[in-house]
Amino acid sequence: MDQTTSSSAIVIIGSGLAGYTVIREIRKLDKTIPITLVTREPGYFYSKPMLSTALASKKDAAQLVSTPADAMAAQLEINIVAEADVSAIDASSHTIQTSKGTIFYGKLVLGLGADQIRIPLQGDAAKEVLTVNDLEDYARFRNAIADKKKVAILGAGLIGCEFANDLVIGGYEVDVIDLAPQALGRLIPEAAATDLQNKLSAAGVKWHFGTTVQSVQRNADQFSLTLANGTTLTSDAVLSAVGLKPRLDLAKAAGLACNVGIQVNRELETSSKDIYALGDCAEVEGLVLPYVMPIMQAARALAATLTGTTTVLTYPAMPVMVKTPALATVVSPPAKGAEGQWKTTASDGGLESRFEASDGKLLGFVLMGSATTQRGALTKELPPILA
Repeated sequence: MDQTTSSSAIVIIGSGLAGYTVIREIRKLDKTIPITLVTREPGYFYSKPMLSTALASKKDAAQLVSTPADAMAAQLEINIVAEADVSAIDASSHTIQTSKGTIFYGKLVLGLGADQIRIPLQGDAAKEVLTVNDLEDYARFRNAIADKKKVAILGAGLIGCEFANDLVIGGYEVDVIDLAPQALGRLIPEAAATDLQNKLSAAGVKWHFGTTVQSVQRNADQFSLTLANGTTLTSDAVLSAVGLKPRLDLAKAAGLACNVGIQVNRELETSSKDIYALGDCAEVEGLVLPYVMPIMQAARALAATLTGTTTVLTYPAMPVMVKTPALATVVSPPAKGAEGQWKTTASDGGLESRFEASDGKLLGFVLMGSATTQRGALTKELPPILA
């Protein structure tokens, strides 16, 4: 499929939240500019954050698709090139090479997303450790745990805790293993972590902190996990949720500047003219923020820029809701390197932790249980993440 397009055409790679949100925002500003979406997925739209909460509600992968590809194409008046792998970007000729032919662009947007980090493991079943990063992964995971009882989760971060809570609600026995001394180690103070751990323990989660999995062996229909501290666990499935790494291979091969993510300026343009990036793959002034609200902010700014109004990206304070029904939790962590200390106040049914500078200025917070009602008020006190 050789496709010629006008110099005004926008081509977007990636049909996740970043790609589709940019398209929606562009269509609010310009109904006619040609847009082509290229994706290795079928092109449907679904809410990725639901992947870590859908099991307890007994939703299979198909039920999570909110809009099929043909409906998205009609609704947004775009061309979707689905189930297509992109092998190269040629900035000089303004083309991308795909498994379905050459596509020309006027402006190119990279919404490539991120991959789950896989820690090196020993054992004959190391390759059977699962990750859930898209709808097809979720379908595989659901299939692997059907009619099973025990799941081991590597990682006690945000996604690991959400899956742990979802699985115990669904009736599974869950072991969570993390090298850190607590849950949500990068986001919340010890006192808050203790509350969350206690609530999830009461729901059925077993914690293994300060250690890591060394090997995963197949043992008939189960897996045997050997931990660095000598503990051995048995499980019916092993899920890795230790973090994300931006997808950089395509960008690096095209000569784009990359660090942790694809480096972009405040207009979200990469080091190559007419190529932009946003979402989990993009790094703005050292920030890679793989959450919904930063994507929405970036998509609005980029849509304006792409339709002729150059717009600088700003990030207000953007608290993150941790989807753990055992204990409602809202987190707005302080900026990396911020100087201050946590001050925690427990209340009836809740907990408020404030990260304050020496002058008392609020730089971050954690709210749990009944204290989550303070989210709006405290957010107003926080400095912007990117002014």
